[in-house]
Amino acid sequence: MTTVSRETHERLERFADLLVQWNAKINLVSPRDIAQLWPRHIEDSLQLAELIPEGATITDLGSGGGFPGIILAIATGNPVTLIESDQRKCAFLREAGRICEAKVTVIAKRIEAASPPPADIITARALAPLNRLLEWARPLLKEDGFCLFLKGQKAQAELTEASADWHMSHTLIPSRTDPGGAIIKVSDFKRVV
Repeated sequence: MTTVSRETHERLERFADLLVQWNAKINLVSPRDIAQLWPRHIEDSLQLAELIPEGATITDLGSGGGFPGIILAIATGNPVTLIESDQRKCAFLREAGRICEAKVTVIAKRIEAASPPPADIITARALAPLNRLLEWARPLLKEDGFCLFLKGQKAQAELTEASADWHMSHTLIPSRTDPGGAIIKVSDFKRVV
């Protein structure tokens, strides 16, 4: 389990309570995941916090129920831009940011249509194959920035596939919450010409 301050833990508990309330009305996480909310979603997202430098700006793609974006905003105190096309989920994300005192900006658009200021770090979880994530992330990332993508058992296969289309520096970091999963850290990436 990731160690956080008492204040951060209280804010994460407020988030979890709010998510359970809202999940009854809109599908933020699978109803069967509610019992496993902390290990499956919150802890999974929290493991990225130690990879994020203090003060770094973060843009989270396809933020959905706030994983990992809201969790990182709470845990790091860094400003996080959340991009989500579902208006109901955006309402939840705004309320979660307010209730949890997190520095978040919610952009209610499709990723391709969003144009936030370039970020130091791009994150995503359970959103799309690596190839597509890199396509979306490239215009939203600062030149010296990097991406952190939470992936399942197909992480290595996605890296292999993406390397046919992208030159990139990457690191595969084993997930602490999913024995078969990994965090893919990608930097210095550009399309193969």
